[in-house]
Amino acid sequence: MRTDFVLFGPAHLAYIAAIPLVALLLIRAAHGSPQVARRIRLAFGWFLLINELVWYAYKLATEGVRFPEGLPLNLCDLSLWLSVFALLTLHRWACEPAWFAGIAGAAMAVLTPELWAPTCSYPTAYFFTAHGGIIAAMIFLVVTHQTRPGPHAIWRALLVLNGWAAFVATFDTIFHTNYMFLCRKPVAASLLDFLGPWPWYILAGELLAFLFFLLLALPFRRRAVTE
Repeated sequence: MRTDFVLFGPAHLAYIAAIPLVALLLIRAAHGSPQVARRIRLAFGWFLLINELVWYAYKLATEGVRFPEGLPLNLCDLSLWLSVFALLTLHRWACEPAWFAGIAGAAMAVLTPELWAPTCSYPTAYFFTAHGGIIAAMIFLVVTHQTRPGPHAIWRALLVLNGWAAFVATFDTIFHTNYMFLCRKPVAASLLDFLGPWPWYILAGELLAFLFFLLLALPFRRRAVTE
């Protein structure tokens, strides 16, 4: 199966535009009501969970078991499940990493997707639903005041991110895989292309992640000053 997807073509721009639109529609649907917002939060959480399980079933049916390939070990896999738990539980250790690592990672994936299927196909629709869902979910939770990163949230998010990266790096080393692109860059164009060769792009990516996290923390710092 080959992709005809065009980077920043009409379909790509439509997918990108749909993400803030979905977040806005959910926010407006909440009507400022905590009860309605809670119902939407739980429904969104179950939707993302079921969407992910359907994807696993699809991959199993079409590709079979391909261990050690095809496992949900990439950053956006972690972010997706963190977003699900954030929506269903509002637990700090799910919400904060999902806000920082989830939005930063999913945004990069949405802007420079590594796709292998046609534009009008289930795998492509799933890709943007899952990654866009992470972004829309966290925007919805924050704007409807159901969660908010606390003090030192950046460091907790970095701890989760680097702990997961250490686990994945160990897996990559043992099984010669390339989850999280820790061993080599993706084939498709990505921001990593501007960060130097291996292993320097990993160190540069760490610094870039910290800068993204600082930007994502700005709205909460400004709000703390006004309060």
